[in-house]
Amino acid sequence: MISLLSPLALAGDKPANPDAYLYIGWPNDGEVIAAGKPFRVWFGLRNMGVAPKGVDIPNTGHHHLLIDTALPPADQEIPSDRNHLHFGAGETEGMVELPPGRHTLQLLMGDDKHVPHKPPIYSKKITITVR
Repeated sequence: MISLLSPLALAGDKPANPDAYLYIGWPNDGEVIAAGKPFRVWFGLRNMGVAPKGVDIPNTGHHHLLIDTALPPADQEIPSDRNHLHFGAGETEGMVELPPGRHTLQLLMGDDKHVPHKPPIYSKKITITVR
């Protein structure tokens, strides 16, 4: 079988500004959140733009919130499940409800096809407690 895909079409090839800085604006690391109701997670990004999924504009992407999980492979599409929340409409915040306990949160930018940029742009992982 002959493949018509060029090596240039592989996932993870969208360049990102090496000075891009992604962070969680709220909650803060160590924050205690009340159980039983949704809370707002605020996303921060510098030196890069936000664009919805499917919009291919250089130096842009959209947010993915990783909950209680490690960063996924940088050369593959970011999963979409309860641990990998997609904000493909270009949102810069989201409402999340978590069960009581300790949880980690981390942001990862994805390109127009939900694949991390090259290099991947991700925030510091924070830990919160829900009780």
